[in-house]
Amino acid sequence: MKVLVDTSVWLLALRRTGTEGEPKVTEELGRLIDKGWVQMIGPVRQELLSGIRFDAQFEKLRLYLEPFPDLPIGTNDYEKAAEFFILCRRNRIQGSNTNFLICAVAARHHLPIFTLDDDFNRYQHYLLVELHQPQE
Repeated sequence: MKVLVDTSVWLLALRRTGTEGEPKVTEELGRLIDKGWVQMIGPVRQELLSGIRFDAQFEKLRLYLEPFPDLPIGTNDYEKAAEFFILCRRNRIQGSNTNFLICAVAARHHLPIFTLDDDFNRYQHYLLVELHQPQE
């Protein structure tokens, strides 16, 4: 079962300081990585790498993420993301372009999304997306 992992999960797993819920999330990400089920898209990779301040850290993270190839994103995905944006806006739900692109790619590939971002719970009421829950 492939899973599209959102930036929020990666950030929590890569963070050095402990936060509530971290063990459960990091263990689940580790399990998904071990099974080869993690899916990545370029915008998530860009968000992760854009937060790095130092060249050495950037290179270390770039190399860490290298084994996770990006799913291809095409014109249809961008158009679907725009449709999702409009549909949610009509229903008074706001979201980022990246979040709607994640939803569009996940919907096309029939992938659940592993995220900590509560916005995805709101999107789920209107969009054809499934959220991944860590195993107990």
